[in-house]
Amino acid sequence: MIPKGLPKRQRLIGAWLLLSGVSLLGGALFAAWLESQLAIAGGYRALLWLGCFSGGVTLFCMGLLFERMLFTPLRQLQAQLARLVANPEAENTLPPQGWLKGLGPDLRRVEESWRTDRCRLHKAHADGARSATRIRRELEALLQVLEVPLLLYDKHRRLMLFNQAAEQFFSGTPSLGLGKRLDALFPLASLQQPLSQLPADGTHRELLIPCDNRWLKVIIRRVPESHDETLITCSDATAAWSNERGVRAELAQMLTPLRQHTASLVTATDALGKLRQHDYESGSLGHRLEQVAHEESIALSEAVARIGELIETVQQQGERLTSIWSNDFWHTLDDHLDPAHRLITPIGMPVWFKGDAPALMALFSSLVQQLSHYMAGSFFEGEASLGHKHVYLDLIWKGKPIPERELAVWRHQSLTTLPLSPSVADVLRQHASDVWSIQDADDQHARLRLPLPFAEQFDAPRTVAPRPEFHDFGIADLPSPDTALANCPLRSLELVIFDTETTGLELRKGDSVISIGACRIVNARLLASDVFDQYVNPHKPISPASTAIHGITDNDVVDAPALKAVLESFREYVGDAILLAHNAAFDMLAISQKGITFDMPILDTLLISRALDEALDGHDLDSLVERYSLNLPSGMRHTALGDARVTAELWLALLPRLEARGVNTLEQLLSFQANAFDREDASAS
Repeated sequence: MIPKGLPKRQRLIGAWLLLSGVSLLGGALFAAWLESQLAIAGGYRALLWLGCFSGGVTLFCMGLLFERMLFTPLRQLQAQLARLVANPEAENTLPPQGWLKGLGPDLRRVEESWRTDRCRLHKAHADGARSATRIRRELEALLQVLEVPLLLYDKHRRLMLFNQAAEQFFSGTPSLGLGKRLDALFPLASLQQPLSQLPADGTHRELLIPCDNRWLKVIIRRVPESHDETLITCSDATAAWSNERGVRAELAQMLTPLRQHTASLVTATDALGKLRQHDYESGSLGHRLEQVAHEESIALSEAVARIGELIETVQQQGERLTSIWSNDFWHTLDDHLDPAHRLITPIGMPVWFKGDAPALMALFSSLVQQLSHYMAGSFFEGEASLGHKHVYLDLIWKGKPIPERELAVWRHQSLTTLPLSPSVADVLRQHASDVWSIQDADDQHARLRLPLPFAEQFDAPRTVAPRPEFHDFGIADLPSPDTALANCPLRSLELVIFDTETTGLELRKGDSVISIGACRIVNARLLASDVFDQYVNPHKPISPASTAIHGITDNDVVDAPALKAVLESFREYVGDAILLAHNAAFDMLAISQKGITFDMPILDTLLISRALDEALDGHDLDSLVERYSLNLPSGMRHTALGDARVTAELWLALLPRLEARGVNTLEQLLSFQANAFDREDASAS
């Protein structure tokens, strides 16, 4: 398929030494035969032997000269051109040597012209795509803050876009990822008919479908004026039903005994009134009626208290009471009060609480206006502390506490910045809370305390990546999944790049996997956040020699799951993707024969590199990273996930070189890499 290039160095040296040896041996035999035939001696005899050896010596010297002045420079030139194709930004610091030295200026000129053209092309792309970049960033920002799980599928039902809410909603589900099929996430039988009947004008349909251990309310619609793309939003109907069957159902059930107690109390009260009107003295009847009224009053009081608790629970579960990180609240309030100055300094340990953030902002803003008469300065401290069932949100100032009569007046003040202008008391009631002001123990500071519902979260807010990989509209341009995989273009392949770490290198003698790491490439794009990284308990000690390489100890894997369970999760993560590894024979041997089938095609960057550069030595990962000048963060090597990412970057560097040789489809690549396969036992890279 591909014309062979420069032969391997070992073959050339072997052939050269063989020819030189044969020539020297033939010369020696010929010299011995001539000497026996001519019977010469002295100087003529020395000239005879020198003449017969001259051919072999000349061949040896010429081979040495060609290796030094031609073949070695040719290999250097081949490596430089490979680096230039795979990584045009890399600098070629080594000029051509030997007889190719005169090509140095020309090669530098080619590199400079190539880089100049690329710079111009990049500038043209940047100028033309500036508007698209702005729109994309705005879209990404919107995707991050949108609280409704949102999924966008192309006409072949491959996921092109999802937001952070969807990632959290389907947390722990390996079936969510760019390029993955709809039927991997939802049962296709529930969606097949509605999807086929969706109108093109964007009219939506609501469905209730099972998904894992919950029922989802799914809204699907066709995106108008698109290529049959489908937008899906979903919510957890199971949670809503649980709420209806739980607190709200119990609250509704409380109405019946409440009505019964109220009716009994009214009846007893009326009977007592009639007894007094007729001056009818019946001590026993009056006593019984008073006892009934007393018992019903107690029952009514308990029912009312229970209803109050249920209402408080409903309020805490309300949609407007969301989880808030206390430090975020203080900073946002500070910006709301005076963006130019820092008025509030958070102190203490930050915690999560539940509240209606806009309402609390308006409430505290109103409070600050009331504090001018009680403050000795103009700065505050904000503190949040955990109570038994609440989080106490305290605003602290230097001065005196607010008198209760002032707080009573303040509770009736309208918060005009909120819709419908609720009062402070309304906001407090919304949070099932109250407010009071106390003096600190130092008699120098006072605080206003507001108890708020506790949020069952403990970790600090997760930092959101500024450029999340939640969308790739280029997926819509990929070939249909029904296209024969063998004819699928290399840039359209969905690849899972994986690596394993083991207890040792002798897998056939009992060494086992202790870590599996993988990442995904979709549409020739490495998805940095779509990863698989899992320790494995090998149920045997890890050799110190292996720990010295990958750094994994017995303590790291003691609580990890067994290999079969990890492989089941890994197989689910792979889905319909093609597997790729560096020295795949070793990694496939490590995960095979464990009851989990990996029957997809396997690509190997080690074999691909050998097939591309048969004449070059060094096809291990470290050598190839150096050859292609791949810029990688320190510490990535010799961890399963780190090596998988290195291999992914290597694949993206090899891809343009494969295309330059006409290797464009999976079938062609499998045939191409098979040319470099040798039958040596697999070993670690």
